[in-house]
Amino acid sequence: MLLAGALCGLGPLHAAQDDPLGSPQWPTLRRQYLDGAPVRFTDAMRVRTPAFADDALNVPVQIDGRALAGTGGGIRRILVLADRNPIREVLGFEPLRALPVLAFRMRLEQASPVRALAQTHDGQWHAGGVMVQAAGGGCTVPGASRADGSWRNTLNQVQARIFPNAMEGSRRLRVRVMHPMDTGLVAGIPAFHLEHLELADALGQPWWRLELHEPVSENPILTLELPTAGPQEFRLLGRDNNGNRIDAEVRA
Repeated sequence: MLLAGALCGLGPLHAAQDDPLGSPQWPTLRRQYLDGAPVRFTDAMRVRTPAFADDALNVPVQIDGRALAGTGGGIRRILVLADRNPIREVLGFEPLRALPVLAFRMRLEQASPVRALAQTHDGQWHAGGVMVQAAGGGCTVPGASRADGSWRNTLNQVQARIFPNAMEGSRRLRVRVMHPMDTGLVAGIPAFHLEHLELADALGQPWWRLELHEPVSENPILTLELPTAGPQEFRLLGRDNNGNRIDAEVRA
């Protein structure tokens, strides 16, 4: 699964504390989100974006941790951060029974490193990231559905499809949840965003979990990869920060 735009790798492995993106915000991020734990910078945790974000409200991002499948028992969770955003935490992803691959769109307030920090089951952290240039302003202007008021008619409606992905040897799941995803940084509009989504099978077992934050773009479109074998019917469950619930059927 590829996104349009450049693939910006980190090159060879770097010393644990030597940020290859040279961000002055990195030491603070490491303390805040990782408790200062050691981090291994590696190409195995891939982040793909366009080199330049033409639309700062909708910057496509793909994270791919499949190369870490044989490391430390595989990936437990992934944090996505934007160093220079006013709200730095973008989302948290637990792959669980899914592949550690996720595509989505996010807001960028200015040019910034965008990072995926993967914790493997042995507790170790592995970091990938890219520098994204942007005209800016993505976090401090209202989205289209907020500006025209249409969000009221579509709030938390779900569109979902599962289809074979022969090239990747998986089943691709594409989900769209209608939500304005307000950042709280626009005058007179409080923060209003999806907080939690998970895919559960008929027995209630989760196949993946997502914790979403304000920088995710409005009406999020999420693309994930499921194993080829497994249930054909699921439920998408979730909530936003105002307590509105999501419960939608997802079929192959």
